[in-house]
Amino acid sequence: MSNQKLANRVALVTGASKGIGACIAEHLAREGASVVVNYASSQAGADKVVAKIVAAGGKAVAVQADVSKPEQISALLHATIQHFGRLDVLVNNAGIYEVAPLKQITPEHFHRHFNLNVLGPLLLSQQAAELFPEEGGTIVNVSSVVSTLSPAGTTVYNASKSALDGITRSLAKELGPRKIRVNSVNPGLIETEGLHASPLLDAKGSLEQVSPLGRIGQPEDIAPAVLYLACSDSAFMTGETLYVAGGLH
Repeated sequence: MSNQKLANRVALVTGASKGIGACIAEHLAREGASVVVNYASSQAGADKVVAKIVAAGGKAVAVQADVSKPEQISALLHATIQHFGRLDVLVNNAGIYEVAPLKQITPEHFHRHFNLNVLGPLLLSQQAAELFPEEGGTIVNVSSVVSTLSPAGTTVYNASKSALDGITRSLAKELGPRKIRVNSVNPGLIETEGLHASPLLDAKGSLEQVSPLGRIGQPEDIAPAVLYLACSDSAFMTGETLYVAGGLH
């Protein structure tokens, strides 16, 4: 019998072609999950993640879908079932982060964030809940420390992640009787392509001084927390928010 934590399970990770999502996909695969590596635009990145998983002896497939578009969500879940026959774990990782002061906020800026960061996870959870087996399933929402830290210039992003935290708590209560657990991982500052492209980094490219642990986090710091919430190690946890932020919140 396999001692892998997710043996014979199928996991769907959205936004998994790079950064935190890619690391989560690889980590779940190492623990036995067959992984659907979702991507919106970077097929090359997703294919690279799949190749890495397969080379290590795992199972994975890349599936394109923009989860900010409701009409593409059903196709993504259909492809998951078509490839692997079931769904046990949903990781809502895909998201957008744009800094904008109040005077620059537009309806377009608002809807870009809420369509991807809020509506996408909500509709994915709605449909995934109908696909989980009788023994239940797990949903892990990747939120952000920004939902409580609330730095200036992040009003809309902050609002979207605060909404996602609220969804986590509410769905945990609604879906608990069906043995579906819903939890959130809230990363702090994590070194990804997006962080290096954002104005959060100062001229020296360093934010180490704002972390009590003296460093910026890595995607490898987040993936084990997602695995913990996805597997039976956290069997009595639901509606929880797990901060992985180096003490920054």
